[in-house]
Amino acid sequence: MAPMSTASHHHRSTTKVSHKSFKSRHSTKSFLKDKAKGKIEGLEKGTRKTPHQTMMSKLDRRNQAKQKRLLNNQQHSKATGIFTGKDAAPRIVAVVPLCEGLDIVSAISKLNASADITESVSESGITRVSVERFKQSIAYLTVKRELIPVSDACRLADFVVLVLSAKEEVDGFGEVLIRSIETQGISNVVTVVDNLETIEPAKKRPLVQQSLKSFITHFFPTVERVNSLDNRQECLNLVRSLCTTQPKGIHWREDRSWMMIEEVKWPGGKNAVTEEQEIGEVVLTGIVRGKGLQADRLVQVGDWGDFQIDKITAAPLENRKKVRGEAMAVDTEGQDALLEMPTELQDDLDELAPEETVMEDVDGYAVSMAATERKGVLLDDHHYFSDEETRLPERRAKRIPRGTSKAQAAWYLEDFSDSGSDLEDIDDEHDYGENDGAAGPAEGVFDTNMREPTEGGPSEYPQSEMFLDPSPEDEADQIAAYRSARKEEAEEDLEFPDEIELLPNVSARERLARYRGLKSLRTSAWETEEDRLYEPEAWRRLLEVADYKGARGRVLKESKIGGVPPGTRVNVHLRAVPISLQQTYDPTQPLALYSLLKHEHKRTSVNFSITLSSEEDGPLRSKEELIMQCGPRRFVINPLLSEAGNTQNDVHKFQRYLHPGRTAIASFIGPLTWGSVPTLFFKRSPTTNTLRLVGSGTSLPPSHSRVIAKRVILTGHPFKINKKVVTVRYMFFNSEDVAWFKALQLWTKRGRSGFIKESLGTHGYFKATFDGKINPMDAVAVSLYKRVWPRGAKLWRGLESEKIADESVAVEVEEAPELVEMQVDAVDA
Repeated sequence: MAPMSTASHHHRSTTKVSHKSFKSRHSTKSFLKDKAKGKIEGLEKGTRKTPHQTMMSKLDRRNQAKQKRLLNNQQHSKATGIFTGKDAAPRIVAVVPLCEGLDIVSAISKLNASADITESVSESGITRVSVERFKQSIAYLTVKRELIPVSDACRLADFVVLVLSAKEEVDGFGEVLIRSIETQGISNVVTVVDNLETIEPAKKRPLVQQSLKSFITHFFPTVERVNSLDNRQECLNLVRSLCTTQPKGIHWREDRSWMMIEEVKWPGGKNAVTEEQEIGEVVLTGIVRGKGLQADRLVQVGDWGDFQIDKITAAPLENRKKVRGEAMAVDTEGQDALLEMPTELQDDLDELAPEETVMEDVDGYAVSMAATERKGVLLDDHHYFSDEETRLPERRAKRIPRGTSKAQAAWYLEDFSDSGSDLEDIDDEHDYGENDGAAGPAEGVFDTNMREPTEGGPSEYPQSEMFLDPSPEDEADQIAAYRSARKEEAEEDLEFPDEIELLPNVSARERLARYRGLKSLRTSAWETEEDRLYEPEAWRRLLEVADYKGARGRVLKESKIGGVPPGTRVNVHLRAVPISLQQTYDPTQPLALYSLLKHEHKRTSVNFSITLSSEEDGPLRSKEELIMQCGPRRFVINPLLSEAGNTQNDVHKFQRYLHPGRTAIASFIGPLTWGSVPTLFFKRSPTTNTLRLVGSGTSLPPSHSRVIAKRVILTGHPFKINKKVVTVRYMFFNSEDVAWFKALQLWTKRGRSGFIKESLGTHGYFKATFDGKINPMDAVAVSLYKRVWPRGAKLWRGLESEKIADESVAVEVEEAPELVEMQVDAVDA
């Protein structure tokens, strides 16, 4: 019985092993199916992705959920804390009419009436009301239906109320207002419609509301409904939403400290007189919002400019207390208490770095380069032909048919390929005679894959050594006829807008002295030392940010530490404010104070993406004057436009025009802006003195090493063609220019490439070889590049200030027209 039991046990164990083997094969097959479906590897069914949670007890899980709940409540209380208490900040509500003729005062009165508020509403400025029903206060901003006032009000607002009309459609300017406030950043949006009860019959009213909702959700998809101002219950629901909803804020605004200015005081008059203007002290009163207000940081006030803080004092609201047996008393406890003073680390108002004590001799460097080294055009980072006068290429023997004379051998550019029965070797001397200086470019410049024609027998190529220059009269007539035909062709062909034409009496070396060649616009190295002579005067004093991402993180981290906490009503004392601003200040228009982050006052080479509106009639010209609004600041700029994208060598092609609907990079010298801040671009109409929105974009990291390369194209005419060897004319007009630009690669509009072999005559004709036979209707071209530098920006002072400046310039023109014409000619030169 024992052996039988052993056998039976062995059979069972074998069966068990085979069963495990089957499960293993099944699990492998299931794993392959899961992998093919894209499921996560390494986790078996029934197991948690976070194994440590399996060890937590029920009590631990409850405690963890409680901690999360308390953290969320703490964050919510911190966000809504500025709206609670006796000195609580009001909820700022901007009311924007999208149709002409809407009564904004009536719309706000209907909202107040629904909450039993009887206070009168101001036609312009700030109207602060207390909503006892919801224990909140609201500050309504009513502004003119103009682009700049509406933009300023919406930058401040916690809520934006868009008012529509049930009778009129939103006009074109209303759509511009929507795009502007949407692009610059907007918090919470609500929409109301006025005069809905006047629609008859009544069954059409829901259709009107639905149509208006469809229109507004095209711009703001989160809008749930359009409330009627004629319905008291809908107005009350809207007021409840304004008082209870937590505003989401604007990203770039919440990274800074800011406040809406409620009062402006000029206590001491002028304190000092500078060379340009009288300056004094000003006191701004408001409630701190966003981050804590630090006295060491600079602040930007409306379109006034940037200022230093002298001190920050408390400004609580006056509370009236009734004491028994006495009259009403005013509680001024804590008034003018010092909250924060600037330290020795306070930011200064210097825009540029201090001048260096030891300056390099740039002029001497340029003169030495021009006199000793520069004997040919700069190609990438090397001046070719610098020692061509003393260096001769190695002579080599080439194989030609027997009986060929030396004059005939000059026409064989490479070895003649044949069986070799009647070939002989001959020294290649035809390039080294009296014209040794016309040798080809340095080694490595020519395309190694280029194969030049080699045929036995007589050549059909015209004479080279006996080349005769045409007479000046014939050549002038031929150039005029050729360029007249080219001009007619250029009007139809806009493929090469960088093409220029040289005059016969102008030296290309002098006219294009700042230009260079590049083998590749995206990969070739750009020699920056060549540009030292032409860079702007203050270029070396601009701010350079090596690690932009790390520096931005440190600056934002510092902005969260210290300062007067949000929700505090304060008096901000500013120093050195021009007294002339007192005359331009309009109390009926909203005014805001924004704290600048560290280094945001310093100037650098800034870059902004710009997308031209598709509704523009024509393209935007580079260096054309624009008014740019980036976050809380506005500047007058003349930007350089260049191609977007990243390149290996940080070289980007200059764009003369930006066409509607397309995107480019706008570069200029201006103050630094940390982060991606939405940007608006306007054009000023000199006749109507109004602004027109033409584009939008975003701030990009600044780059001091970004090279904007302006390209010009010189074209020539293929005079005579023989296989791959071509005689080209009208590109240059003297042999010295041919020798100077000899290293540059030629190309044609039909895709051929080649190089200059030698100059012919003295009128700029030259012989060139190409990688294939070119078409007689083709045009030979060469590309040249030079670095262009961004221009400086100035602060926008407002439409009225710009109008006064234009009038003063017009008076100067009338008084001294000759001087102005001389200045214009100098600028054009």
